Amino acid sequence: MFVDRDDEHDPWSIDLERIQFSPYFSRLSAVTQVVSPSISGAPVHNRLTHTLKVSAIARVVALQLNTRSRRAGEGDVCNATVVEAAAYAHDLGHPPFGHLGESTLNRLARDELGLPDGFEGNAQTYRILTALDVIETAPRGLNLTAAVRAASAKYPWAPSVSHDEVERIGPPRGIRPSPDGTYRVHKYSAYDIDLADLDEARRGVDADPLRQSIEGAVMDLADDIAYSVHDVDDFYRAGILDHAPIAAEFRGWLDDVLEWRSRDDAEVRAELAPGAGLERLRRKMRRDDPWIADDEAFLAAVSDVDAEMVTDLLARPFDGSLTAERRLAAFTDRWIRRFQESARLRPLDTPRAGPVVLSASAWHHVEVLKFVHKRFVLSRPDLAIQQRGMSRILARSVRALGEWLDDDLDRARTPRRLRELIALAHEQYAALPADRRPADVERLARARGIVDYVASLTDAQAFALSEAISGRADRLWALGQRL
Repeated sequence: MFVDRDDEHDPWSIDLERIQFSPYFSRLSAVTQVVSPSISGAPVHNRLTHTLKVSAIARVVALQLNTRSRRAGEGDVCNATVVEAAAYAHDLGHPPFGHLGESTLNRLARDELGLPDGFEGNAQTYRILTALDVIETAPRGLNLTAAVRAASAKYPWAPSVSHDEVERIGPPRGIRPSPDGTYRVHKYSAYDIDLADLDEARRGVDADPLRQSIEGAVMDLADDIAYSVHDVDDFYRAGILDHAPIAAEFRGWLDDVLEWRSRDDAEVRAELAPGAGLERLRRKMRRDDPWIADDEAFLAAVSDVDAEMVTDLLARPFDGSLTAERRLAAFTDRWIRRFQESARLRPLDTPRAGPVVLSASAWHHVEVLKFVHKRFVLSRPDLAIQQRGMSRILARSVRALGEWLDDDLDRARTPRRLRELIALAHEQYAALPADRRPADVERLARARGIVDYVASLTDAQAFALSEAISGRADRLWALGQRL
């Protein structure tokens, strides 16, 4: 990794500025967080506004941890500037159309383009920081410090992570046991061609194998806090969080807590009555995280969310008045502050926990708030219909670019940026120690270049590219030099 800087006085502030001034960062203002503002009719969060809030939360948590450490007669436990830089960087790799775009590109990358490590937003973030973005003084990437690169890796491994290493340490979040005795890596922060850089970065910081650095753990925690609260903010404003079915779900569980606990798993999985969703959540938390999941803490969290969100907030529809704004602001501020203050250092005694965690009570509250978003927003049929259309937009673009590159008569007119991305990937694949045939290097480089190209588009650019590829005459000049 190139590290010959002109100014080493505060290298982490330099990293922060490079991320903030990156065109990949600016692009986030035009990338969907959950839904487009044009769909909801309200000013919902995009990836940029989400990132700014994650950064603000993360910096406060870092400073609070350091303050407590100093009061205990010890030094700072984490670098607040590194935390802030990692927070600014954490969503750079998200493709058009939010998580729907991520899952679509992963499917296309694996099934149609033959990339064994697919597409993953976190890995794409690391790729942008270290390979795709540019500055004048480095051959490629932003030439960030090891601390910031390591902190930007939420899931510090590649899909090729050693089975023996996972077996020895235990599967962390992002790696799941499979029925055949192996492990399935569904979250990761580096593709195979970028893994050497991540390994180098982690050698420069204090981080155990398969574990986040302290700064990375603070960033990850802040991300959870931000979207657990601001999704409620967004969809309450938009009128999408309908009080009646949410109240029915909470009352359906709270009124029969003991009866729900007594039912067997198969019965609960098949149940459609109000309350079944919360019971399935309780069981999932106990199954996945027995080190922290607790029935009484879950009951307290459901009761608190029912009282403060369902009964107090959602029972009164948002009408745009200053009174409604003040009520929503009080709810948001209260919960974020509560979560920030609960963050604490934790011994690395379970692979499911990072070096910084929320208290058991706050963790249960976050999970219940996230449940409301998943159950009453993401599962809506109208959103699903629109997402299916977005998936087709990305698939059409990926396939059309591949066909264009295969066209011997017209290949020379493919976008120059696409060809440059393929050349960069080719250089990286050729440098890997694995014994690959030249044809395999060519195939992998072309596939990774196409994915890098499509993933770097904004929502509007992805739509315009898809329409132009389809021959829409009115979209002829819509892309301009953005190709």
